Amino acid sequence: MKQRLQQKSSLQNIAFLSVCLSLAACGDHDDTQQTSQNIPQLSPAIGKMLKGSCSDLQGYQYNHTTISNATLQPAGTLTVAGKNIRAHCLIQGYMYQRTSPIDGQIYQIGFEMRLPIDWNGRFLYQGNGGTDGNIVTATGQVGSGGPLSNALNDGFAVISSDAGLNAAQNPLFGLDPQARMDYGYGAITKLTPMAKDLIRAAYSKYPDRSYAGGTSNGGRHAMIAATRLGEQYDGILASTPGSHLPKAAAAQLYTAQQLRRVATDENDLSTALSFDERKVLAKAILDRCDHLDGITDGLVQDVEACRTAFNIHQHVPVCTNQRDGSCLSAEQIDVLANIYRGPINTKGQALYATQPFDPGLLGKNWASWKFESSVGTARDPVAVGIVFQVPPDASIMQNSRQFAFNYNFDTDYPKLAAVDQTYQESALSFMLPPDELNLDKLRLHGGKMIVVQGTADGVFSVDDTQHWYDQLISKYQNLGWG
Repeated sequence: MKQRLQQKSSLQNIAFLSVCLSLAACGDHDDTQQTSQNIPQLSPAIGKMLKGSCSDLQGYQYNHTTISNATLQPAGTLTVAGKNIRAHCLIQGYMYQRTSPIDGQIYQIGFEMRLPIDWNGRFLYQGNGGTDGNIVTATGQVGSGGPLSNALNDGFAVISSDAGLNAAQNPLFGLDPQARMDYGYGAITKLTPMAKDLIRAAYSKYPDRSYAGGTSNGGRHAMIAATRLGEQYDGILASTPGSHLPKAAAAQLYTAQQLRRVATDENDLSTALSFDERKVLAKAILDRCDHLDGITDGLVQDVEACRTAFNIHQHVPVCTNQRDGSCLSAEQIDVLANIYRGPINTKGQALYATQPFDPGLLGKNWASWKFESSVGTARDPVAVGIVFQVPPDASIMQNSRQFAFNYNFDTDYPKLAAVDQTYQESALSFMLPPDELNLDKLRLHGGKMIVVQGTADGVFSVDDTQHWYDQLISKYQNLGWG
């Protein structure tokens, strides 16, 4: 039986949908079928105390790895929700240090691990977000659990990394082909076996259970773990994953171009759609869709029904005179319809995904992505032009706004899939799994996966994630696995 992702939205906050994809029991099944597939039921992890002292791990050796620090962090060094996090070892180091023949920069995959003295037998790879470049504290905060707890507090061994670049190299690391690949998948594939071996050195055994999780690009890293390293991980939490990040980033440039059409100041795209005007659109969506789930509560719970119940051309008040915050102009409505449809080229081919209309567009996150990140030097234009396209163009740093406005979806967009003698792997290769629908390795040893996605996400489309999910379910059903 085909399953749909559960979706819900919030007027004040970015909305989320969630799915628990149990790869060991996907959809309708019977015990005979499950037995015939020889999919095991995973046993609980068994904890263990650290052997020796934290300083002993200073001498840990592994290929291409340097440990620069190994120190005890007493209980209370870190806190969560006002509670002291247990005593643990902080291990800092790096892997695969090298000098780039392209830009002369020294690159390395920096990391920190935090190993509880009283370990619960579990390991978590903490995927971080954006274009990385910083080693975020390895507490295991991966978009779930909120402020009340985190994996380290619960006794997990946790690793966090910079994905192979430092902050000063961001985004110009895109000039180096190896740094691109490490950012895409190289860091997690190199760090995972080292981290497990370091755990063995610390506790005299490998982790019983291994997990990968993260939000945004960290969610994409989690999906990379599920596909490229499925045999190495037992559980995946991909929160708001940028699973097709190069395409989503390019779609943001299309958003910038559309907003520019109705902005009163092209240097401030928020003038294309004021907060009051966003409230007009949000109210129109709620008026048509709030009640569809049987409860009027300021939320659009039935996203699928809302697609046909709400029509932006028919159900939004249209200004007859000047824009005054109580209506939208006909051109604003056209611009918004195009943004939610997604980018197309001159042949009318869809280049990313549609997005559902949702009142979560009132959120600051949505506004920041649409009005600022779509043209800024820290987000989408530089990611597209320097990290993802072939060849990269460092001059984009000088005027990212004009790059976004002038981006050509006929001639520039194909550069995301381009290669040459220097850049032999395209962004659609190093940022995506080789086969995103192949979760056999994760499934066949009893692994499970949870995906969480926002219906009002300002950059990554829930429709894109839904399409992946539907294809995944269809594939395994056709194979007779669910």
